[in-house]
Amino acid sequence: MIGKRLAKLRKNASLTQKELAKQLNLTLYAISAYENNRNEPPDSIKILFAKRFNVSIDYLLGMTDNPNVYEDDPYFIRLPSSFPLAKKEELLNYMNYIIYQSNESKNKKNQKY
Repeated sequence: MIGKRLAKLRKNASLTQKELAKQLNLTLYAISAYENNRNEPPDSIKILFAKRFNVSIDYLLGMTDNPNVYEDDPYFIRLPSSFPLAKKEELLNYMNYIIYQSNESKNKKNQKY
């Protein structure tokens, strides 16, 4: 899947394989091999591709059809690396409470007296 996506991104950017190889300090052979699924790029190269084309790794791997990086998604919240995973359920409960409060507030505004 990555080969097809990479070729599409490169062509949409109006780049030749040679130009992309030069930009990323790779060989023309490597770009060709990745695009034709003859070789799997290492993670470090996948990251280079994602950064160069401003897409998510998930998009490159075919896990999503949305090429946007997560930070562009208004519903995506990145937790700090120090966030205790044991508190995840508590956080989800609090988020549900906020949604409930918001819905209650809307319902009160829509009530007729």
